[in-house]
Amino acid sequence: MTNPESFYREKIQEMQKQLNSIMQTINSNSKVVAFMNSPFGQYLEEHPFVSFTLVVFVALSAVPVGLFLSLIAGTAIAACLGVIILEGIVISVGGIALLCFLCGLAVLAIGVSSVLSVCYVVMSSIINYMHAGRLSLRTGDASRTFLHPGEISSTTKSSKNNLEE
Repeated sequence: MTNPESFYREKIQEMQKQLNSIMQTINSNSKVVAFMNSPFGQYLEEHPFVSFTLVVFVALSAVPVGLFLSLIAGTAIAACLGVIILEGIVISVGGIALLCFLCGLAVLAIGVSSVLSVCYVVMSSIINYMHAGRLSLRTGDASRTFLHPGEISSTTKSSKNNLEE
């Protein structure tokens, strides 16, 4: 049986080899080489405490910045949906108000047209009555202003009988 300490040593050495290969890959990247040759990269290489502080700050600030950006995205989406919902509500209320207004106008139009129709019939009857009265005064028969259809035929018969005699 293998000793647990030797097993852990082998695992740690294997992890160190993997870490060294990852570091070699990162250090051989052209962008990393360009950054390390810059004045800021050289400053960070000369001051490891500042470098470590910067790395810790970036790592710890990733979560709050991510939450803040998520909040902004959620707020923007909610605002867009809210505007759409608010617009729908405004259009619905406006449509209902327009419908009520048009129904009121229809009732008002029916009432006005009824009043005007009654006025027309009454005025027409009054004018006809007055005109018939004037015609009867001209013809000399003031007692007979309106004749019913049956009376017209009987009057014509009596006038024919009067003419025959």
